[in-house]
Formats: sequence, C-alpha cells, structure tokens
Amino acid sequence: MRPDIHPEYRQVVFHDNSSGEQWLTKSTISTTETVTFSDGNEYPLAKVEISSYSHPFFTGQMKIVDTAGRVERFERRYGRRKRSGDAAATDDSK
Repeated sequence: MRPDIHPEYRQVVFHDNSSGEQWLTKSTISTTETVTFSDGNEYPLAKVEISSYSHPFFTGQMKIVDTAGRVERFERRYGRRKRSGDAAATDDSK
C-alpha cells in the first residue's frame, strides 16, 4: 500500500438539523465549527439536513424536508400536487 494517500480520521460530532440529534463518530470531513459533546470534550461539528434519525424510511413518518425551496419551485413549475382523495372526487363528477 502506498504511504500518505489515506486521509486522517478524527472524532467528529454530527448534528441532524431536522431532529436535533447529535452523535460522535470518526470522519475525515473538514469543519470550521466546534461543539462540546455530552462527554465534556470539544469536537469539530458537522451539520446534516437528514439522517437516520429524521429520514422517513427509518422513522416511519412521512414528511417533506425542504431546505432549499425545492418543493415550492416544483409546485410553481408544475402546479400543486393532488392528493389521492382529491383525484377520487374529480372522477365521480364525470
């Protein structure tokens, strides 16, 4: 194996902005922020928009996570999405 090609791993605290959960793990990510973790030590902080704590697949709760206005942009472009109940009501009126 070639020397000096692998990144250095360090302890980093990840913070899920959606759920507020924090966890400590090893990572190579570079960050500028730091946080004091529950063990009393200060670690680099990496913020994420979604993780297993807030993702619908893991939580079983469906919610739309829109951090950059993507849903609004889609609705402006293609119109508001119809719910299944709304579609059934329009079919009966024919």
